[in-house]
Amino acid sequence: MFTTKVPAELRLPPVLDPSIATPPATPRLALLLNPFYPKDPHASFGKHVLTPSLALTSVAGATPAEWEVRYWDENLLHGRPPWDPFPQVVGITVHLTFADRAFELARWYRRRGAIVILGGLHVLSCPDECAPHADALAIGDGVQCWPEILRDVEQGKLQAVYRGSYRRPYRDDPPPRRDLLPRDSFLTTTSLIATRGCHNRCGFCYLSTEGLHMPYLVRDVEQIVAEFAADDQPYAVFVDNNLGSRPDYLRRLCQALRPIEKIWSAAVSIDVTDDPSLVREMALAGCTGVFVGFESLTNENIEAAGKQSPRTEDYARRVGLLHDHGIQVNGSFVLGFDHDRPDVFARTAEWIEANRLECATFHIMTPYPGTPLFKQIESEGRLLHKNWNLYDTAHVVFRPQQMSALQLEEGYAWCYRTLFSHRSIWRRRPQHLPAVPPYLAMSYLYKKSNRFWHWLIRRRMTAAAWRPLVEITRRRHLRFRKRLETTTENRELAPMIVSAGV
Repeated sequence: MFTTKVPAELRLPPVLDPSIATPPATPRLALLLNPFYPKDPHASFGKHVLTPSLALTSVAGATPAEWEVRYWDENLLHGRPPWDPFPQVVGITVHLTFADRAFELARWYRRRGAIVILGGLHVLSCPDECAPHADALAIGDGVQCWPEILRDVEQGKLQAVYRGSYRRPYRDDPPPRRDLLPRDSFLTTTSLIATRGCHNRCGFCYLSTEGLHMPYLVRDVEQIVAEFAADDQPYAVFVDNNLGSRPDYLRRLCQALRPIEKIWSAAVSIDVTDDPSLVREMALAGCTGVFVGFESLTNENIEAAGKQSPRTEDYARRVGLLHDHGIQVNGSFVLGFDHDRPDVFARTAEWIEANRLECATFHIMTPYPGTPLFKQIESEGRLLHKNWNLYDTAHVVFRPQQMSALQLEEGYAWCYRTLFSHRSIWRRRPQHLPAVPPYLAMSYLYKKSNRFWHWLIRRRMTAAAWRPLVEITRRRHLRFRKRLETTTENRELAPMIVSAGV
């Protein structure tokens, strides 16, 4: 699947030199590691540096004051993971697609005397596979486990397994340690999470993993606004699974965000458009983009996945409502459902262009271990293998029902080639003329600049490349917002004028 067009540094992790002589471990020094993963040759190489994951910075926020904590993301191409000073404790997040790299890092640090803690979704779904590579496993909410783990390290009574519940009040979590992040390496370091969980429980989603009990919880809106303001960035990304699961909460959040005059984007389900007044509140609060999991344009696929969603024939109207409020749409589509035939690729691309989605993300249907989909596919004898490195939604790992594995893989690649083409980018340009130049600039930087992303990431110039465009977008949105406010005021005054007989 990978081609020579992908630079080696984006395909292969840094070499861990076995000959390095490390100093003795520094007491009460913890290192949190995000392992390297190979980049999809068909998608944008820049998408993993748009905003940092909150998993490790949130864990860092729970670190006791007497401990020093450091952060390292191998995907930022800053070289080998740090070893001088040598940490006493190393925490590594594990996802199934980079589990092998996580285990390699764990071996390297353990051989030199570090205590290694593994956490993350793969630890939850496959603990027996992860246990031999760690001194302890953190299963569930790592923010809750981390302080207890460090206390036990100090007292020399480390347990093999720690379990954190996602049921405690979410507002009690400490704020993430964004100060640990290299600000010049990301579009924005303000990744926010206001809610946890989702009202959907789709059979293919990691949230449906057996043993993962994550009720929908929210943080106080004042906490979110304070975090946004404190990071001093003009743009934030909400990394919630679905920021709109509770419309009443989203409305209160929008009303609290409105005065700070910043912009943001978030993942929502398309049913957020059930109430046009809520979409208006989002726009007035600075929402300039949403990531929408459409998943499929076939109702039978949506129903089979167990997703609560409007009928697919109503998607276009709902996208239009978002566009009318100045909100761009990045549509996410899963390819390879049981009702998908070989024409799914062309039909999906045509719909995206016809509805002028500013961006689209494609995923090959992937049965994650522990999910209902995995159990179904495995019971039907349709799994091709269990090489977790290829369970990255860019490779076919099962036999589709209505097409061959090769057709699915080639169709996935065709969708990205088509939507990243000059023709498609131009056809999907906004209808509002002033929005066209910044749309084209961002589209070409994100989608057509893969040859430059390696250079930008290595030289820590992601922020320098993106932020001028972000500021232009923020100012343009503020002007749009004023027009929207005027429209709102006129609509509110109209009944009063009529009733007064004017």
